[in-house]
Amino acid sequence: MSQNYIEEFRGDLKEFHEMTKKFYQKDINIAEYKKFSGGFGSYAQRGGNASMLRLRFAGGEITKEQLLFIADSIEKYSISLIHFSTCQSVQLHNLSEAQVCGLIEESFDHGIITRGGGGDYPRNVMCSPLSGVQKGEYFDTLPFAKEAAEYLLGFIHKVKLPRKLKVAFSNSRENTTHVTFRDLGFAATKRGTFDVYSAGGLGREPKMGVLVASDIEPSKTLYYIKAMVDTFVAYGNYESRAKSRARFMQDALGTEGYRRAYQEKLAQVLDSEQLDLNFTVPEIKKRGTKETLEHPRAIPQKQEGLYAVCYHPIGGCPKPEFFSRLYQAILPMEEVLLRVSPDESLYIINLTAEEARTILALTEDGAQTYFETSVSCIGASICQIGARDSQGLLKACIERVRRENFPDYVLPKIYISGCPSSCSGHPIAALGFRGGVKQTPEGPKPAFAVYEMGCPLQGEEAFGTELGVMLEAEIPEFLAELGREINARGMVYHDFIQKCHEDFLNIAGRFL
Repeated sequence: MSQNYIEEFRGDLKEFHEMTKKFYQKDINIAEYKKFSGGFGSYAQRGGNASMLRLRFAGGEITKEQLLFIADSIEKYSISLIHFSTCQSVQLHNLSEAQVCGLIEESFDHGIITRGGGGDYPRNVMCSPLSGVQKGEYFDTLPFAKEAAEYLLGFIHKVKLPRKLKVAFSNSRENTTHVTFRDLGFAATKRGTFDVYSAGGLGREPKMGVLVASDIEPSKTLYYIKAMVDTFVAYGNYESRAKSRARFMQDALGTEGYRRAYQEKLAQVLDSEQLDLNFTVPEIKKRGTKETLEHPRAIPQKQEGLYAVCYHPIGGCPKPEFFSRLYQAILPMEEVLLRVSPDESLYIINLTAEEARTILALTEDGAQTYFETSVSCIGASICQIGARDSQGLLKACIERVRRENFPDYVLPKIYISGCPSSCSGHPIAALGFRGGVKQTPEGPKPAFAVYEMGCPLQGEEAFGTELGVMLEAEIPEFLAELGREINARGMVYHDFIQKCHEDFLNIAGRFL
């Protein structure tokens, strides 16, 4: 991280301390504080008695030094709750006024800028978590994501955006970062170029992105980011926050009108700016051994003899002591890095087979099945705007399903959002849930809307269909009954939903 940005934004922290003090003294309310604090990557939690701080890492990459800072902070401040977010950041929860003010200062001291972690700013730039090490990837897109992240920090003091701006990069058609339906997405191609998508997004009234450019040279990436900023400022809605996200420009201008508007801004940027990127993509120098390793969580890298280990703590919430243990384990290992994934997993990369075994043993407390890698936002017990406790529902579902002992893949990975903001990504899930209420003869009860057959894969993107609303208390039993039916047929969920869709609807219908 460029030192000039650290010093530039450090000057803002005095105001953060002042406003946080006012909030905890009850001189300003939650809404007033949220308007301010979000721009620093911090929000008051539900009830207004504690805070969270979001540490942003471009592309989700965390170095050993940054891991040590997190581990030391957890110990120093006795932090009880940590969450890997779906935007590849690390959230520290249940912080007091003194803790959040101390942590934000110390984050800057360690090169971690939280500025723009929330609010109407460019957010953490996302990238495929195995970029640079994944077999079959088109090319390593992380260096371009990092350049984009640094460039976007420069707009925080200079440009007032209508709302937040999310930029993402992918390295394959897996589309783990949803580049084809982000505010701005760079999709790698097999030709070593990017296709560029714009004005997409989840949340209320989700939209697929508009293909605004094809086969661009990666060195031209920043021109397309500047064009996005200029288009958003020119055509974004500053009057209604409900319609101010980038995707609503498609409603205002029409899809073709938006494409033309973006390309007009792009032409102006190409004519007036010098933003070419010129750098050498770093190579991994570490060499693996001839020893091989087979394990469902050990992924062979494209670098021969090296592995990435996937760790998925339930709900994306690792135990606080995990960070210190992980640091001690990887300290002697050369070139080892961490990557937070958009599905709330953590990848530990550049491991030899022997090192991978050490990390596999350290991470045994994580998800044991595909279903247990399900994704949940932090939920209404923490989030101010959440309607339902998504984390609580996920834990209840896993506890119920474990009693059935289904074979793997009988049930899918589910995505649970506490509200329509879609922080888990439920609209693109094979099976997703969105928090709400259901009217019953006994009155309104906690419930979730159910979505099915969403898909993020590039070329097959689809938003799920909403089937109806299911009582929260009945969802674990719905999953158990669904799993029993699929297992009895000797099938897995993916095949069942395709070949026996009416049967799926009948089972779901009994709970809707």
